[in-house]
Amino acid sequence: MAWPMGTGPRTSASPVTASDKSPKPAMYFWLSVFALSALLVMLTFRYRTALSMRSLFPRLRHYQPVSTFADQVDAGLTSSSFDIEANIRDGDSRAGLDERGTQEVLDIMRRERVNFDQARLIRQNQIFVANGIDPSGMPLDAKAVTRL
Repeated sequence: MAWPMGTGPRTSASPVTASDKSPKPAMYFWLSVFALSALLVMLTFRYRTALSMRSLFPRLRHYQPVSTFADQVDAGLTSSSFDIEANIRDGDSRAGLDERGTQEVLDIMRRERVNFDQARLIRQNQIFVANGIDPSGMPLDAKAVTRL
């Protein structure tokens, strides 16, 4: 029985057509999975600093070990009006002052060349301004009710 060309059973002598070489749908799926995985690896590597654990937990970003009252006295963070040495003498069980605040005060003392009390006042005024409060303690908002 003679089969017309391309319609009968295949033998090794049968010609291969373009439709026989088309990729299978499963191959497209696995190619897509591989491409997306490679893209994910490349993006993770590129943005690895932004994906660090500190960005996932923002409260840990400013964490620094807390120093003791004695360390803060040695750094010059005491005065007659803010006596940390009295805390040491009284056996205060707290760990010490806020580390971020003490660092800001030390930076102001170095930058402005002022003493500890003046640096505390400058820092407090900066906090007031950032929160919309006059250095005297009155709100800067014109709509604020200050007396009844």
